[in-house]
Amino acid sequence: MHGQSAIVEEVLRMNPRLARIPDSQKSSPLHIAAAEGHVKIASELLSVAPEMCWWRDDQGMNPVHVAAMNGHVELVEHLLGESCLPAMDRLHRGQTVLHLCVKHGQFRALKVLVEKLGELVCAKDDDGETVLHLAVRCNQTIQYLVDNKTVERQTRNSMGKTALQVLNESLPHTATYTKIKRILINLSNESYFEVLHKMTDVTMVVVILIATMAFQAAMSPPGGMWEHETLSHRAGEAVLASTNPTMYRHLVRANTTAFVSSLITIFLITTGLASTNFFFMSAAVYATWVSLSAIVISYGTSVAVITPKNKAMNLIVTLLAVDLNTFGLILAYVVIRKLYLTWKTKKRQQQDLTADAFVRRVFYWIFHQLETRVFLRGDR
Repeated sequence: MHGQSAIVEEVLRMNPRLARIPDSQKSSPLHIAAAEGHVKIASELLSVAPEMCWWRDDQGMNPVHVAAMNGHVELVEHLLGESCLPAMDRLHRGQTVLHLCVKHGQFRALKVLVEKLGELVCAKDDDGETVLHLAVRCNQTIQYLVDNKTVERQTRNSMGKTALQVLNESLPHTATYTKIKRILINLSNESYFEVLHKMTDVTMVVVILIATMAFQAAMSPPGGMWEHETLSHRAGEAVLASTNPTMYRHLVRANTTAFVSSLITIFLITTGLASTNFFFMSAAVYATWVSLSAIVISYGTSVAVITPKNKAMNLIVTLLAVDLNTFGLILAYVVIRKLYLTWKTKKRQQQDLTADAFVRRVFYWIFHQLETRVFLRGDR
């Protein structure tokens, strides 16, 4: 406790068993050396009782936890040099040694531990919270955690909340609130290509479906095939090629474009080029959009071919109505979501909602009724 390393060395020479005897709080001599930061004494104790690195006191902490909690960086490095495994032990409610460093504001010790145990950065406690969630709750500086590349973006706790949503639920009463919020917003703003990389499986399903549709349309065009051979056509030829060659050319071009662009996307994704190179990733994005556009044209051409001429106007009206309804639904969703987020922000900051326009107040009332009836949960 008082750093008398010479006495400790002599006593251990006479009776090494004393290194294994805990006190009334179940703290071993190594725990006390870790709490006080006595590196030389800790080294002497480890030389005769290395297994005490695993010993837990009545708080469930081993010496690595104690040294990290007290910010004794040199001692933490020495203990990790003996073995990194004790530092992997979980604490109360599943918290890691990194959670402990954040809770006590020991970021120098945190940096050392992250260098040795980088995978623990994404570890969750029993509440599903990472060190980033805890740092936000404790109003601690999070720049180092954000700069660490292993921190997962948009990680949610057991309540389904990200670190940014946890921050939004707290009152902006501290000087670091704005800075932390700006950092988290920048962290949550993923680029389009990062999102595309995560959606590789979905993209593959879409382009394979488009390729299948284009192949099927090519093998079974609208109007079918001629069954018998005559002077004007052969058996197996597309009926549409004879009855309406212009529309047939449009259909073939659209189907071929959709099929080839889908194959290009599949090739770029399966070979891994789209995830490692910006140029090939851009090519995959472009090919996907081309295949989507081409299959839409192919669908429109097919419908136009099989629609009687006297029903052509009805077809145009139907297509326009579908397009307008789809656009209207998307626009309505964007507007209502924006109003909902505005309402949540103003309510959290205890702003006067009656000062807004009448239409906004109507939506605020609807949101309140839905939330009180448990139809809305979280900031989704």
